[in-house]
Amino acid sequence: MGLQRARRVALQVVGLYRLAHLLYAAGVVTADPVDARAAAILAAVCAVTLAVYGAGLRHGRIPDRLMWTDAGVNGCLLPLAAAVAIGEGPAAEAHGWLAVQALSASAAAVVSLRWRGTVLCFVLLTATSLAVHQVVRRPDTAGLLEHLSALAMSSGLMAAGWWYVRRQGILLDDAQQRALAAEAARARQAERTAHHAALHDTVLATLTTIASGGVDANAQAVRDRCAREAAYLRRLVQLTDDPGPGRPPPAGGTAGTAALEEAVRSAEALGLVVKAQYHAVPELPGDIAAAVAAAASEALNNVRRHAGTGLAYLTAAGRAGGLEVTIADRGTGFDPADTAGAGTGLRRSVHARMAAAGGAARVDSHPGEGTVVELRWPA
Repeated sequence: MGLQRARRVALQVVGLYRLAHLLYAAGVVTADPVDARAAAILAAVCAVTLAVYGAGLRHGRIPDRLMWTDAGVNGCLLPLAAAVAIGEGPAAEAHGWLAVQALSASAAAVVSLRWRGTVLCFVLLTATSLAVHQVVRRPDTAGLLEHLSALAMSSGLMAAGWWYVRRQGILLDDAQQRALAAEAARARQAERTAHHAALHDTVLATLTTIASGGVDANAQAVRDRCAREAAYLRRLVQLTDDPGPGRPPPAGGTAGTAALEEAVRSAEALGLVVKAQYHAVPELPGDIAAAVAAAASEALNNVRRHAGTGLAYLTAAGRAGGLEVTIADRGTGFDPADTAGAGTGLRRSVHARMAAAGGAARVDSHPGEGTVVELRWPA
């Protein structure tokens, strides 16, 4: 996401800004002689910084309450405490190492808070600098003006930079949304065209032939073909009416649905009656859709050749991050253990094909109880 990436980059820049201030502070505090009070204040600044920026880097932004903690503690409370407890020296100076922490605090507020919060934070930091100037034993007016100028410049430059980076992130998000919408429209048009062609070659061709009087409409072959094409139309209506929760109605389903539908129609063309249902079938890569459909086609072929029944059931449904397809029949069934060395249909055309695509297959069958083949992707 462009805006999230922009916010994270801006937060990293502000984090480096704070790190530079902390390194400067560490150099001043550790210089001889070491003031234990200044060292304790620096430790508090570091602790608050770790908590605030650690949470910000984990979540992609600094939560408001932590942002106000950083500004309130590092930018307001600790400078006032240093002015009262120490009174003079680098920790209490208007442009000293503790005061400059307010610069990075104001920059972080620009990125993390809304504009009203940013303005309020700037006002509080400015008021704190003025209060410290009144409390310290040796106030430095020139240093105060220098610090206030740096504070305003830090906030202004960060605001300008954040405006630009944020705008680029929003533009990137908009471009991605437009690209996704265009791709979805192309996919819908391609699916619509494919179904129009299929309807032209099947249902329309059959109706045209019957209307011309060239065939006997009561002939068994014609009736069988009409039954297959009626089943195809029912599935097509189901795909339009049942797109799945939170998804717009597709124009004939997804690539996975189209591939499975082709396998169903191929089995029906050989005389098998297939009752198919689809629910929330997700978009799949083309090679994955082809592999799942080929495995389903082989399972349907096994029903036609070995199950002793002319009826099969195919159900395809989306599951967490993938697809699950079930092919079932109420035929003679078999003992899967007895087929370990026989044939290659289940082994090569179902199990191996699904494994090669990153999926898995499971066969559940018992003599006299039918067979259920489950195809899952990913495994």
